[in-house]
Amino acid sequence: MAENLHPVANPAVDADGNVYATVSGARGQSVAVSVFQIQRDFQMRPFVRDVMNVTGLAFGPDGYLYASSRAEGTVYRISPDGAASTYAEGMGIATGIAFDRDGNLYVGDRSGTIFKISRANVDGTSGEIFVYATLEPSIAAYHLAFNDAGTLFVTGPTTSSNQVIHAIDRDGNATVFYQGLGRAQGIAFDVDDNLYVAASLHGQRGIIRIDRHHQATLVVSGSNLVGLAFLEDGNAALATRDALYHVALDIEGRLLI
Repeated sequence: MAENLHPVANPAVDADGNVYATVSGARGQSVAVSVFQIQRDFQMRPFVRDVMNVTGLAFGPDGYLYASSRAEGTVYRISPDGAASTYAEGMGIATGIAFDRDGNLYVGDRSGTIFKISRANVDGTSGEIFVYATLEPSIAAYHLAFNDAGTLFVTGPTTSSNQVIHAIDRDGNATVFYQGLGRAQGIAFDVDDNLYVAASLHGQRGIIRIDRHHQATLVVSGSNLVGLAFLEDGNAALATRDALYHVALDIEGRLLI
């Protein structure tokens, strides 16, 4: 789909099927284009400039793209024409982001905190910000996704080859959903509540499916995979460290917007 990128988490998909991916860069590195839009015909155009180290991407209920900056600890709200404004600050090393069904935004701070930002005000500014849960620090980034029941699932790569996926309930209590992955990164759900994660399983890197019975299987094999996003007609956009790939998986993803 696109090359010369630097995704470090899932791409995002808007209501029209356009895909958004980052050129995240090394910490503190300024890049010419922070986020690219890849249109349905695979044409790629610059979308966001001048935001440093964009990491997590997610569309909000208002149709705006939200992006975290791990260099600044800031979440930006990005209009349909690519204009970025500050939405929330003080998020530590802000990485993964996800919206719940009520429009609240959750942000993973790499040092171990999951923040909850209450639904935006009418003027587009953020609501109350507070600590939702605390986990062990990650060496790379947190990755967040909700299932249909409203449980928040979180991965955060560590040096362990026996990593866990955390499940956090509505009260902020964390439990272990699955253990046994290597460098687990981007995650997403299908409509049947199966969880998909970019990780290594028994030494094989790829996209791993974990069903509701906690059984894990390798769905797609591929090195350097960091994230995924489900598209229409059973397809998916898979992100590596420098490119996006379009793959027919015959899987219907859970709607995020």
